[in-house]
Amino acid sequence: MSIQKILIPFDFSEASINALEYATVFVGPTRNIELQALYVSAMPITEGQEKTLKLDFGQVVKSFNAKIKTPPSFSTVTGNLIESVLEWHNTNGSDLILMGTMGDKVTDEAITNTSRLVLEANCPVISVPFGTPIREPKDIALVMGREEIDDKEVLKTLLDVARTFDSRVHALTIYRESVYAEESIVDSTENLLEYYLEHFYEEHAFSKNQDVEEGILEYINKKNIDLLAILPRNHTQMSTPSEGRLTKLLTLHSEIPVLTLD
Repeated sequence: MSIQKILIPFDFSEASINALEYATVFVGPTRNIELQALYVSAMPITEGQEKTLKLDFGQVVKSFNAKIKTPPSFSTVTGNLIESVLEWHNTNGSDLILMGTMGDKVTDEAITNTSRLVLEANCPVISVPFGTPIREPKDIALVMGREEIDDKEVLKTLLDVARTFDSRVHALTIYRESVYAEESIVDSTENLLEYYLEHFYEEHAFSKNQDVEEGILEYINKKNIDLLAILPRNHTQMSTPSEGRLTKLLTLHSEIPVLTLD
């Protein structure tokens, strides 16, 4: 697996504990991947407080009874949550950020933090909703829009995950009007998906729904999808950037982890 470091914002909340447990399953007992838990405090913490936090963190990890090759590290910083996480990522070179979320059970501020991190991070991010089944992603749905993917590098992480877990990747396009118009638009991406995703590419499904988010969530339930992959930024030179509304909605409402490819 080319992912060597995973950064996990951690504050001892239910959502962050759930995300950390998901990360231990994601890493597994044999993969040499470093898990970096980062505690961001708004106020400076004393040496004694930091020591207590590390002891408490160790107890949390121990409670998982997870077998992993390298124990998770725990670090503390002072500052704004999003800025601190992104700065840590840039400084320490993490390959993936994995963040817990309470979904629509949280306050507006927490929703904004999750959405901002997903949209601002210049690396793949997995948003893990609280209550999601802690299991390996065997079926992955990749949401495809109208645009061609010019930046093929974003698919490398998806291929990496599919190889690791021997996953099936289902491409999904939700159309509002004519399925034939949508098919003609995405036909050019078919060969690209087959080439970059190798034999893990399963199918390209089309579903009609005026509400794109609703159509995606229905497909997740129908196909028992374990991981939803989306392109939150504009990866094409032929269209204007999206404001990220769909990404925010899926991060908020999805009951399974959401992998944003960047």
